[in-house]
Amino acid sequence: MSLVRTLAPSPVTPPAAERPPPRRPVPAATMGTALALFMAARLLGAAAVALAAWAVGERPVLLLGRSWDSIWYLRIAGNGYGRSLRFHPDVVHSDLAFFPLYPGLLRSVTELTPLSGPAAGLLVSWTAAGVAACGIYAIGARLHDRAVATALVLLWALLPHSVVLSMAYTEPVLTAFAAWSLYAVLTGRWVWAGTLAVGAGLARPNGFAVAAAVLAAAAYEFWRRRGKVTHRLWTGAALAPLGWVGYVLWVGRRQGDPLGGYFEVQRLWGSRFDFGLDALRFVRHLLLEGDLLVFPVSMVTVAAALLLYGLLLADRAPLPLLVYAGVLLFVAAGGAGFFECKPRFLLPAFPLLLPLACALVRTARARPWHATLVVGALAGLSFTYGAYLVVLAHKPL
Repeated sequence: MSLVRTLAPSPVTPPAAERPPPRRPVPAATMGTALALFMAARLLGAAAVALAAWAVGERPVLLLGRSWDSIWYLRIAGNGYGRSLRFHPDVVHSDLAFFPLYPGLLRSVTELTPLSGPAAGLLVSWTAAGVAACGIYAIGARLHDRAVATALVLLWALLPHSVVLSMAYTEPVLTAFAAWSLYAVLTGRWVWAGTLAVGAGLARPNGFAVAAAVLAAAAYEFWRRRGKVTHRLWTGAALAPLGWVGYVLWVGRRQGDPLGGYFEVQRLWGSRFDFGLDALRFVRHLLLEGDLLVFPVSMVTVAAALLLYGLLLADRAPLPLLVYAGVLLFVAAGGAGFFECKPRFLLPAFPLLLPLACALVRTARARPWHATLVVGALAGLSFTYGAYLVVLAHKPL
């Protein structure tokens, strides 16, 4: 594999004689088309949830804007940190497990607008999902072409768990920061990359995957240039982990254990890292005994993600994308607890869809009707399963 291609194109400005051609701007018109397709897909998905909710006498806005983790974020936004639910000496759910950026955004929206908490959560998440879709398109267009970029956005909108993008959850916010931070790395904007990585690190526990990608890319560039890099690279690399590290240390200090306090909070929630042993035990249970539909789908989703990561490696994707998707996949597959949530944890790992996007475009050019059937089937699965998850499954998302 060519090492020069790993970060293609090089994100550090070389001497004038070695400079690559000027960066190609991302066409606004085609990005608009991709964004329109994304919005149409997610609006149809939300409509499917609404129809299912009305059929059973539920209120769609509350299901989308105030369920499971959304309730914790709304409470933090309204009252700050400090709430814990004790179920057992070894099972204590503390709101310190939830990172601060999303509730901070919720509080800002509710104070600046007349919107209620759930409506504010939906506004933040839907806006962030649109920003994320634009960033995903920009990466796809830079690495391939407009058609692949559009397919990448559409596939992300039609994942089985993409209903989460229409809910008051943090995945859209993380993906928005991640996509544009990775795009900044690919285009040599190191300070922007580091600054956006700070936001990602404040959004979710697995947001450190963005900082890991920035640091890995910076280290590779430092090695490739034999130390002759700009101060912007050093600044971006120094900024990247500050959001995640800052919150983890703050929780640790509040808990009386600066380095281990946050991880103890997660352990009491049942979340820990055991290199996938708990997940393997649960897969054995599924294969031998079966369970609710949510769990087999989660198992298949994680298995598909592992396969797609292998394809991403075979396609020699840029190093930042490999590190980012790899860290997200490593954490999701290797973490214990909340097996049914693993597909949601993988939702920000959009680079895994690049091989599928390329394949879909090749199919569309050779056999348009085949591609249309594939997209239609994905849409039907996404909308139906999304409505099932939110309205009928009664399992944490």
